[in-house]
Amino acid sequence: MLKRTLVFESAWHVSVRNSNYVVKDKISGEERVVPAEDVGFVIFDNPQISFTQSVIQLLSEHNTAAVFCDANHLPASMLQNFDGNNLTGRITEKQLEAGEPLKKQLWQQTVKAKIRNQAAVLDAVGKDGAALREIAKEVKSGDSDNREGKAAKLYWQTLFHDFTRDPDGDFPNNFLNYTYTILRAATAKALTGAGLLPVVGIAHHNKYNPFRLADDIMEPFRAYSDAIVYEAVMKFPNEQQITKEIKFKLLDILTVDTQYENVKRPLSVGLAMTAASLAQCFTGEKRKISYPSF
Repeated sequence: MLKRTLVFESAWHVSVRNSNYVVKDKISGEERVVPAEDVGFVIFDNPQISFTQSVIQLLSEHNTAAVFCDANHLPASMLQNFDGNNLTGRITEKQLEAGEPLKKQLWQQTVKAKIRNQAAVLDAVGKDGAALREIAKEVKSGDSDNREGKAAKLYWQTLFHDFTRDPDGDFPNNFLNYTYTILRAATAKALTGAGLLPVVGIAHHNKYNPFRLADDIMEPFRAYSDAIVYEAVMKFPNEQQITKEIKFKLLDILTVDTQYENVKRPLSVGLAMTAASLAQCFTGEKRKISYPSF
């Protein structure tokens, strides 16, 4: 089921009543009730927002992704649920037991899917993705030759004309940072829902990163973020900051359609399908991760 996204940008107080969120405007006193089971994502983007402890508990119970923004209105942190699946213990054991050969195969599949989707984005915006499709064919086990890096350089220079992707760089890096953080939270939610530990990666190994597996699995999904950012840049050519209108355009990342063989699903649902297939790869039920084609 497609879940709702709640975005709080002004002074609200959030509490819980009968397993529902009670949202009250601190200025007008207006009150709304939102069923917790309908909510998949919550974004808190105002320092005057307050909430009760029970809100955090209810978010966790429903495996709802919660993102907290900083003073610049950019995502800064997120809530992670440690118990999203009743088979977590069994699946986690298999995830921790996974050997390097399996991890390298899974990373090869991931990088290939990422590059193919990047090629499709270029095609979709009227640019040629043929060179990237050739690079995708060259990806070896574990991407030992770093075809991902070679593809990324060509991709970004083609998509935004001589652009270099840098999280600390100039526009439109800020747009990309925003969508990637939302995508990362959605990926972590899907992984915990499948009984997996986001902290245990297959290729990302930075010891200071608590979302290594999320950063692995979101790679082929970045193409959807990139396409939305490209659309926003084209639609608002004179805007280089994330305005309210642009923010809601970027949040389309959660509901954009993803194509899985013969079925089409919203991205948030597609992530759950991918995470479930990854869990099956760890338990030996499958040999291939189910990734969407852009």
